[in-house]
Amino acid sequence: MILDVLTFPNDILRKKSQPVEEITEDIVRLINNMTETMYSQKGLGLAAPQVGVNKRVVVIDYTGGEEPDTLLQLINPEIIAKDGEQFGDEGCLSIPGEYEKVRRYANVVLRALSPSGEQIEIEADGLLARACQHEIDHLDGVLFIDHLAPYKRDIVKKHIKKRMADGDYGTPADVKS
Repeated sequence: MILDVLTFPNDILRKKSQPVEEITEDIVRLINNMTETMYSQKGLGLAAPQVGVNKRVVVIDYTGGEEPDTLLQLINPEIIAKDGEQFGDEGCLSIPGEYEKVRRYANVVLRALSPSGEQIEIEADGLLARACQHEIDHLDGVLFIDHLAPYKRDIVKKHIKKRMADGDYGTPADVKS
């Protein structure tokens, strides 16, 4: 089932997500629905808060479904190692139409649970490392625009306010300065 994706400045996007204590049918259904939603929106990743669920769950496919076996469905993911630096464009399904260059670690190692409850470790670099960091940020209430210089962040917020005023993005009262 395709879920509604919340957009900035919805307050849910700013809340720290709770760990998943038990992998239930509801959690597996959430993961499957999030995967379907991510692909339907042509995203590379989606975190549970983006669909209004305060749980530490993410789905990532940095190929957009183009390559088999690249889908990651992660429960309680955490970065356990990081190094290097990369600087590249990011966008977000919760901030549609906005793209900015963001500095991230070039390499990360993640630890998480799979939907079957298996503990896994993933070594990621390049775009996959960027996507993992972006989605884990969502679990901590952090958006990619929070990594921008204040003046760049203000520009993005002004774009959003204008789009809201034009009726293309929520309502102007939703954007906080």
